[in-house]
Amino acid sequence: MTTTSKHSISVVGFIVTLVGAVLFSTKAVIVKLAFVSTHANALTLLTLRMLFSLPFYLVAAFVVSSRSSNVKLNNKEWSIVLGLGVIGYYLSSLFDFIGLQYISAGLERLILFLYPTFAVFINAYFFKQTISGVQRVALTLTYAGIALAYFGELALDSSNPNFYYGSFMVFLCAVTYAIYIVGSGKIIPRIGSAKFTAYAMLVATGGIFAHFAVAGETATFQMGKELWIYGILLAVVATVIPSFMLSYGLKSIGSNNVAIISGIGPVSTIMQAYFILGERIVVEQIIGTALVIAGVVLIGWKRKPAAVVEEVAA
Repeated sequence: MTTTSKHSISVVGFIVTLVGAVLFSTKAVIVKLAFVSTHANALTLLTLRMLFSLPFYLVAAFVVSSRSSNVKLNNKEWSIVLGLGVIGYYLSSLFDFIGLQYISAGLERLILFLYPTFAVFINAYFFKQTISGVQRVALTLTYAGIALAYFGELALDSSNPNFYYGSFMVFLCAVTYAIYIVGSGKIIPRIGSAKFTAYAMLVATGGIFAHFAVAGETATFQMGKELWIYGILLAVVATVIPSFMLSYGLKSIGSNNVAIISGIGPVSTIMQAYFILGERIVVEQIIGTALVIAGVVLIGWKRKPAAVVEEVAA
């Protein structure tokens, strides 16, 4: 009886994790559709995404802060949460949305998927963590894959004058998100993953709202209900729901399995971009994607659960 129950939970955990990873991968496709359908800019879409996500983060922050086990933050910890919230969700998301205006959804996901490799380099340089032999192989596979996919994409999109700019923006997204991942790994053991995520997201939301108040165009909100629908989809379908699904997966099948299953993300994005957006798929992209996923899976194989929880939001 016990064996059957465990097997049943494992199957459910696998399915929930898989669906969560696929839902996360819809972000780039939804953003690209919104750009075409509404002509809204990156800042407007990002503001709407955070606006509709805000209630969930407020509730999460209230719940975790009300627990008897709640750990109060000191001044240093508040500074870290504020800094990581700005870097990891505000700037990182802004760079990502800007980049998506100029490159394909499939390429965006591949470049973004480099952030675990950047985290390895940050830990090695700043925290003197040794890069293992397996990690070196993983890094080689990952960068060979992204190079192959990138040049294949460049051949398709050579007439795009903003191709390199868009790629650079997503590259900055991956770098800033890697900083967030490394930093979160240092503070989560002290205050907990749920509290850190809720607080960091609230900080990022405040930063995005302030940015929009200064530079945004409020007239874009009058474009009609279509823009608001895309905002809700980005917030609920591509952010909140999959985050809960992957958190469930971590508890039921473990962080290693979640890291492996999450490798479906780039493949899912590329397939959705092909069928929904009409983006072309070339052989270099297929081979490059396989290499990138193999490399990232090797890097994430022994990740701690807290680290994976933070990473799946990418």
